Formats: sequence, structure tokens, C-alpha cells
Amino acid sequence: MPPRSTRRTSAAASTDPSEVVGSAADGAEALELFAGIDCDVVLMDVRMPGMNGVDATAEIRRRGEHQKVLTTFDLDQYVFDALSAGASGFLAKDTPLEELVSAIRHVHAGDAVVSPSTTTRLIRHFTSGGTPAPRPTPRADHRLEQLTGREREVLMLLAEGLSNAEIATRLVVEEVTVKTHVSRILTKLGLRDRTQAVITAYRSGLVEP
Repeated sequence: MPPRSTRRTSAAASTDPSEVVGSAADGAEALELFAGIDCDVVLMDVRMPGMNGVDATAEIRRRGEHQKVLTTFDLDQYVFDALSAGASGFLAKDTPLEELVSAIRHVHAGDAVVSPSTTTRLIRHFTSGGTPAPRPTPRADHRLEQLTGREREVLMLLAEGLSNAEIATRLVVEEVTVKTHVSRILTKLGLRDRTQAVITAYRSGLVEP
């Protein structure tokens, strides 16, 4: 599907708190469209003619645009690239409409739109040599030096696909404590959400696929 932009509405009578305010045929057209519309979330297809969704997402992030990007895919090798480019999450193209609307709401709120376990399974698939896409070479990430020992432990458990509740059980602490650790991890590493935290853990070699 081509990029579609949505923005929140305040219509009390509406059961869907978002509306489509623009549609583009490819990434380049989407970037031009942003100049004339007000939107909060971009629903971006990964594979398109001309400028693809990965490049368009990277350009949105490079420009410092405020829009959050939600990508759709069909289990090809571009998923990892889309996340690395700055997408807030991803959905399969056959995602039911209700789940799509829910995902847009979550992205607008600043959350990742997929569960950590789903994110991890896909990242492992696309970084373990299962596709033609080359596995990213682990590289030192000096930002990790800012983390305490417990925060590194929490980051590793995030990369394993554990939820906050599961991490709390594993570490024998309160869930609110885990939430605090996750928030500090994202702040120290300059990341937007858990999805980027998982990617950082794999890219730095902190966690092996």
C-alpha cells in the first residue's frame, strides 16, 4: 500500500480517533506531501516503485520531521532496514483493520506497535543469515557504557523478547521498577522505543541472534 498520513481528531462521536489526510504513490511523493498537510502518523509500505519506504523513512528522520512512521511488510529482507531507518514499528500487510487502527493509536502515543517477542523473532530471522540480507556486523556502541549493570541486564532481557512483567518475574522485582529501568535505558541511549532498544542490543553484539 502507498504511504498514507493520518492525524488525530477530537470528534467525540467518532469511534475512530484518526483520519486519512493524504495519500501518496511512493516515498518521494510522500515527502512532498508532508509540506502541505498536518499529520502525526505515516503508514508506509516498505516496497514501492521509485523511492521505497525504507529510504523515505530515513529521509523523514533525517529532516527531523515530527511524524511517526508505521511500516507494512510481507516478510522480506527490508524489515530490519525499515526499523533501523527510524520506523516506529511494523505490521504485516494482511493485518486486520481493527489492529491497524490500534497500531496507529499506539504509534501516535509513542509506543512500539508490536510485542517485544514478535520484534525479536523477526530481527533474529533477518540477522541470522536466513535471507539474502547481510547480517549486520556487531560494532561497539559506547552509549552502552552509560548503563548500569542492572540496566544492561534489562536491555538483554528486552532483546530476548520479554515483556515488563516477565522481566520483573525473572529479576524478582516489581514491574514498576522494570518500567523505570526501561525508561532510563531509552533516555541514556537516545532511543524512541523498545524496538530500537532491541535493535541496539543486536547491533552492538550485546545479544547474539
